[in-house]
Amino acid sequence: MDNHSGVGVIDKTAAILGALEKGPATLAELVSTTHLARPTVHRLALALEHHHLVGRDTTGAFILGRRFSELAATVGEDRLVSAALPVLTTLRDRTGESSQLYRPHGDQRICIAAVDRPVGLRDSIPVGTTMTMAAGSAAKVLLAWEEPARMHQALAHATFTAADLDSVRASGYAESAGEREAGVSSVSAPVWGTGGTVIAAVSISGPIERLTSHPAGAHAAAVTDAARQLSDVLRRTEH
Repeated sequence: MDNHSGVGVIDKTAAILGALEKGPATLAELVSTTHLARPTVHRLALALEHHHLVGRDTTGAFILGRRFSELAATVGEDRLVSAALPVLTTLRDRTGESSQLYRPHGDQRICIAAVDRPVGLRDSIPVGTTMTMAAGSAAKVLLAWEEPARMHQALAHATFTAADLDSVRASGYAESAGEREAGVSSVSAPVWGTGGTVIAAVSISGPIERLTSHPAGAHAAAVTDAARQLSDVLRRTEH
């Protein structure tokens, strides 16, 4: 395959991204793999990092950035929503609470599917609503497995801490009460994509009077089951 398009900077950028497909790499390793000059690799890698096409792992090595997962999520959103709706409906019926599906959207999160509680007091989130990543159980889930740089940036303005995210990773779910909105409780769990990354969060939400200030006690099992089921459906329909 001819790797030369005739546009030098694009070819060099593609070479760097191709090298990172194989896993994390230091600057020296990128130079060795791409056979490009060190200043060129350094300049392009920093530019790619600025646009979130390249990130860093906990050791400082370069990795593919979060922008790729965001673009992939957008491309696969129709399939994700189609798969999610029956799962969210079952979750709503099982818990009696409104259910939602969120995915990352830049520095926020967006509701891409929702099934409301049919009667009574409920937390209704219209599809397309963007929300903060600084509060709420879905924000915790979407950040808990994020790349360190983005996680720490979000934590600077969050109502939760790094220790809270440690607990989310350990338990496999998150809960909140009055974080995003006064009087609202929620429980969320991660949806895993085929690349081993968290691509979305399944949630239920409702009034704190009904869900209590610790809604995970009654509903964590149902929410994590729904998130696991959706992850399994996506894996089966990948090809």
